[in-house]
Amino acid sequence: MQDPTPRTDLSTAAQRHLWMHFTKLESFDQHEVPVITRGEGCYVYDQHGKRYLDGLSGLFTVQVGHGRTELAEAAREQAERLAYFSVWSFAHEPGIRLAERLAQWAPGDLNRVFFTPTGGDAVESAIKFARQYFKLIGQPMRTKVISRTLAYHGTSLGALSLTGIPAIKAPFEPLMPGAVKVRTPYRYRCNDCANLGGCTLSCADDLALRIEMEGPDTVAAVFMEPVQNTGGAFTPPEGYWARVREICDHYGVLLVSDEVIAAFGRFGHMFGSLRYGYQPDLITFAKGVTSGYSPLGGMMISDRLAEPFLRDGNLFLQGQTFGAHPVSCAVANANLDIFERENICGNVLQHQGRFKSLIEGLRDIPLVGDVRGDGYFLAIELVTDQATRGKWSDDDADWLLRGFLSPRLYEAGLICRADDRAEPVITLSPPLIAGEEELTFIERTLREALTAASLEYARR
Repeated sequence: MQDPTPRTDLSTAAQRHLWMHFTKLESFDQHEVPVITRGEGCYVYDQHGKRYLDGLSGLFTVQVGHGRTELAEAAREQAERLAYFSVWSFAHEPGIRLAERLAQWAPGDLNRVFFTPTGGDAVESAIKFARQYFKLIGQPMRTKVISRTLAYHGTSLGALSLTGIPAIKAPFEPLMPGAVKVRTPYRYRCNDCANLGGCTLSCADDLALRIEMEGPDTVAAVFMEPVQNTGGAFTPPEGYWARVREICDHYGVLLVSDEVIAAFGRFGHMFGSLRYGYQPDLITFAKGVTSGYSPLGGMMISDRLAEPFLRDGNLFLQGQTFGAHPVSCAVANANLDIFERENICGNVLQHQGRFKSLIEGLRDIPLVGDVRGDGYFLAIELVTDQATRGKWSDDDADWLLRGFLSPRLYEAGLICRADDRAEPVITLSPPLIAGEEELTFIERTLREALTAASLEYARR
């Protein structure tokens, strides 16, 4: 076996051997693969020692910041004591403690926790749970699941079927049958709201229409994020969640709050549903539960839904080798200790207004159309013309995001997401420990890059 690759050659080795996720590999034919070697607080460093502000929290994940030695120590201690054991008819202390803790924070009676390795696995498990639940209570026709257009819920075939982004689904079709889409609360481009001068909640009423069209006795569950990520931080209009809850209750459909991004402080509360005041039947989570220091996800289930599985010899026919991994559960408990000790949610609530005000101030740049989001999760929608909310051609969007903004922001030391799965947006999701210094740097760097992009676009 050859010696490990020297650090100076890591980029070359990555290009040759590492298949990076959701990445155009050909883009590195002429450019070095960026290699992140360490992190500290809100910052990460590459193989050349250059520092970057992690304005995306890794991937909406590193809530308490990088380099937390207490989380590494929790993993080490647990690995020494019990590195692995399954929860197939067994239990272990870190999993028990974590489940109990999450139940205390979750809204309502969501007292049962089913742990998975990832968020996508959590969504997949929730689909399976909903189908099996209705079979157990004598409603076997309820197999369909509803989600919103543009939404992203994962990449396994079931979760991908819920995902509403055609480009990442087409290569794998046919997918799971019975996955139905409804409108996203996209107020910036809602024709109904624009023509009537205010929000009509027609996006929520679309759910009732679709359930009626599909047949109420065939629909098992509705999957929605508290704030939808894909498309750019779509926040719910006033009354939206109350209407969705009312519709689900009326038709006997389960409401699944997909909080893989929204849970654990991103919106200043331990769960996003608490921020927006609605009661889910299930919650799916991942990412921030460990701040990314170890893989872990799960779903939380209400006592009412758990009841059929507690009698008549019934069992939920789902299980995974690394579900409730003891090391990951120990890391999650240590992560939540930091949340409590340092009042992480309080930091978000303290600074969210300032963060929103700074980014709102970018509206004086011609390319900035809309700024939306809450907490430490904001998005900027970019337009060709503010007055008409002009949309970009594919070629111009590619130039703007990948040809101009992404490399310029990276060179300036800011990592964020410039994406065009819908209209071009810049998504911001800094670590939850960020304060005035970091938020001001984000605004200043974006202002310089977007101003330059506006001038360059005007010359094209």
